[in-house]
Amino acid sequence: MKDRRQIGAIAYSNDAEAGLRILLVTSRETGRWVIPKGWPMKSKLPHQAAAQEAFEEAGVEGSIAKKAAGTYRYPKTLRNGDVVSCRVKVYPMEVKKLASKWPEASERKRRWFSTEDAAAAVVEPDLAKIFLSIGQIVS
Repeated sequence: MKDRRQIGAIAYSNDAEAGLRILLVTSRETGRWVIPKGWPMKSKLPHQAAAQEAFEEAGVEGSIAKKAAGTYRYPKTLRNGDVVSCRVKVYPMEVKKLASKWPEASERKRRWFSTEDAAAAVVEPDLAKIFLSIGQIVS
């Protein structure tokens, strides 16, 4: 079975006091911790689509890398109940602004995690590995 392609944003903040942190959101269906992600958009480049998803799902704005930090796979359950394998290309995004209102605010929670806690919070091992190496990617 061929993987369906998705794009995602790793929203991060790096400040002297709190250090490097990653913002995760809850998924709408299961409530587990995930990164903002979605399907590619015809009118946008992949990193621009990832930035759009980050705003819609997590209410974040910032500067997003044009180069992906890596990929991971996960099984996505579609609305009709079918399960498809998705390969997500992830783009680091330095958060400059957190909106108090955003499109999916009523459907999701968002929370900052240390890189280690973010890696432990997600179920996808390849995504966890990207979180643990994000310090080398964004520095």
